[in-house]
Amino acid sequence: MNSIVPDVIFKTRVRDESLGGDNPFRWQDVSTDDIFKGKKIALFALPGAFTPTCSSTHLPGFEAKYQEFIDQGVDEVYCLSVNDAFTMFQWSKHLGVSHVKLLPDGNADFTRAMGMLVKKENLGFGYRSWRYSMLVDNKHIVQMFSEPGKSDNCPDDPFEVSGADTLLNYLKQR
Repeated sequence: MNSIVPDVIFKTRVRDESLGGDNPFRWQDVSTDDIFKGKKIALFALPGAFTPTCSSTHLPGFEAKYQEFIDQGVDEVYCLSVNDAFTMFQWSKHLGVSHVKLLPDGNADFTRAMGMLVKKENLGFGYRSWRYSMLVDNKHIVQMFSEPGKSDNCPDDPFEVSGADTLLNYLKQR
């Protein structure tokens, strides 16, 4: 695999104490280069914040093994979802996530360009990301683990290969 991650701009919110008040956050555009250029990144994508498997297993699994990823030479671990910045922030707060960085792909620009955008209209979700994980080194996709059966309105939510253990085992065997 020698693909390069797509160039997009993520619309994020960052804490800025100079703003004061009850909501000291400002908008900040973050580019693909900001995240991936010159770094080794573990990224996993999932269908949605606050959804069952994503909240009970997928994100908590990467959060629990964060240090192991760092020990394997990964610079950062990102969780991407087709959700807005406000939802991703509240979800991380709700789960007590302190290590994994949550990346909002609210317009699905990255997900669409990756070819991972699927319809989840059967669940009332609209368009979402298919579940996958990948190792990216300086914008180059080194390895990707995509769940089987990728399709629009998939009747189930496979979670077999995109979890933290699969990516971590891959890193340990390199």
